[in-house]
Amino acid sequence: MIQGRFKVGATIAAAVLLAAAPLAHAGEHVTLSTGFELDCVKHEAVGDRIRCYHAASVPGGELGSQDIPAHEVLSIEIVPDPPPAPVVAAVAPKVEAALAISGQPTAAELVQLLAKAGAQHNIDAELLASVVHAESGGHVQAVSRTGARGLMQLMPGTALALGVKDAFVADQNVEGGTKYLDELLTRYHDNIALALAAYNAGPGAVDRYRGVPPYRETRAYVASVIREFNRRKTALLAQSK
Repeated sequence: MIQGRFKVGATIAAAVLLAAAPLAHAGEHVTLSTGFELDCVKHEAVGDRIRCYHAASVPGGELGSQDIPAHEVLSIEIVPDPPPAPVVAAVAPKVEAALAISGQPTAAELVQLLAKAGAQHNIDAELLASVVHAESGGHVQAVSRTGARGLMQLMPGTALALGVKDAFVADQNVEGGTKYLDELLTRYHDNIALALAAYNAGPGAVDRYRGVPPYRETRAYVASVIREFNRRKTALLAQSK
């Protein structure tokens, strides 16, 4: 049986939804003569109207749309993608020594850390493991180009707000990252795709687009974590038979 907030069926459904929606390039910001503004994934001309497609959830994974009289459209601006996906920095010789000092957890120790944090926040430990896999590959000293640190890649400001004193200490990082994911799951009513999107791109981006933002990096990240989570749960189910 699956423990925590999520069931295999619901998770697979979320993965299918993401797979069905093509990875968008940049979004578009539309300004109207009425003074209103809106964000679209893309647009097309339909007669004397402009049809704007948005990323709000629609059954079947299709994009929602809204038709606007062409004469009301003042401008359509491209919204650029966010910075490239964080890349785990290569471990230099001096950092190798730091790994032992800071306590790089063994695979078994990491499993215990994730199980403990998952139990405290009612989140499936395999989901946490999937996030760690995507964020740092399990390296406690991982540092991204944007400055995110540790197993669950916490930005310094986020870590501070979560009470994490040292993001390179495995148990502190896992506890902080799990707490943050818990907050996001609560905010988005246990919608795993939205919570993961917010973990990657920030809640502001999710709220702005009223769904998973049309960023290639974010959509790829969400799909990757859900795919890894499904793989792990399927493997556990197979072992239990």
